[in-house]
This record gives sequence, C-alpha cells and structure tokens, in this order.
Amino acid sequence: MKDKFVGIAKVGEKGQIVIPKEAREMFAIKAGDSVIVLCDKKKGIALLKAEAIEDLSGKVFPDGDK
Repeated sequence: MKDKFVGIAKVGEKGQIVIPKEAREMFAIKAGDSVIVLCDKKKGIALLKAEAIEDLSGKVFPDGDK
C-alpha cells in the first residue's frame, strides 16, 4: 500500500462526504468510527481518527495519579 494518497470527495446535499476507500483502508477507518475535524480558516480542514488523540489524552491525564 502507498504511504500517500490524494482523493476527491464530493459534498452531498446534507453536507456529508464519503472518505475515499483507499484512505479508509490506509487508516483502518470502519463504519461507526469517530473522526475529529480540525479546521483552520487559512490552512484548511484535516480529519483525524478519534483514537489518535487517546494516547495524548492519556499523557495529559494519566490514570495512575488517583
């Protein structure tokens, strides 16, 4: 599998997009997964799998300090 992919997604009437199959496979995105939408008016939009920040939140709020 390639390390990079560029695809096109069309915005539907309800504002929904379909993530291209190749991108879903590359990041193991499955039906029911959550994604985070990051927006910057000048730089654009980025999608992250929600689990990508779970590690970060674990470092910010470690469970061991109860």
